Amino acid sequence: MFKIQDFMILGAAFVSFLFSISLWFGALWPPNREAGIFVGLWVPSILAAGVYVQLRAARR
Repeated sequence: MFKIQDFMILGAAFVSFLFSISLWFGALWPPNREAGIFVGLWVPSILAAGVYVQLRAARR
């Protein structure tokens, strides 16, 4: 089923998503929408990198 690596990848993507939302809406500081968009782009990048690493590991 799920391995620890799966949870680490999903956790990193979720933390990135939450950080992006906090930047966009300005949870702790004034809103910075450009930074929110930039950090929001990390989510699919983290997921894609995780899929790549897992596919490389499965080939071995």
